[in-house]
Amino acid sequence: MADPLVSPVRLERYGLTAQALHWVMFLLIAAAFGVGLWMAGLPIGPQRFKAVPWHKAIGVTIFAVVILRLLWRWRHPAPALPAGMPAWERHAAHASHWALYLLMIVVPLSGYLMSSALGFATVVFGVRLPDLLERNRELGETLKTVHFFLNKTLLAVIALHFAAALKHHFIDRDDVLRRMLPWRARPPEKS
Repeated sequence: MADPLVSPVRLERYGLTAQALHWVMFLLIAAAFGVGLWMAGLPIGPQRFKAVPWHKAIGVTIFAVVILRLLWRWRHPAPALPAGMPAWERHAAHASHWALYLLMIVVPLSGYLMSSALGFATVVFGVRLPDLLERNRELGETLKTVHFFLNKTLLAVIALHFAAALKHHFIDRDDVLRRMLPWRARPPEKS
């Protein structure tokens, strides 16, 4: 008897542009977290002052790429999910994807707002971006906390996204993960 969670038909793959945007975003977010954690552990001084602009540049780039990604997704819808996937799992997949998009917008935006409120310029690749808020130390500290918790939330949703992809590949043995890979990975053999 066929497994009801495995589509009898190969799922359509994401196109090369969608795959490239996905993996570029993955690398940017990993870099932002890496630089952010490294920067947070540094004492105030020259090394930290060198790290902050890199973190901001990565954050602004993430914001730009997610906007590009959303525009691409608007014109190129995601491939269908497996036909036998339970409704709750379909809803969870859609909700987690939109949560990722939302967080990829609000995390960099919260960092930008925090910098503005704390009176720190945001300079990206030699271009000073306009401050979005008047200097307000109390608001800046609140936004710092917001930025911290939004990052934790983003990390949790990414972990969920990763776990779901692995579940589809190793437990359900369907094509959900493979459709986002630039190479054609084979599912593990059934035992």
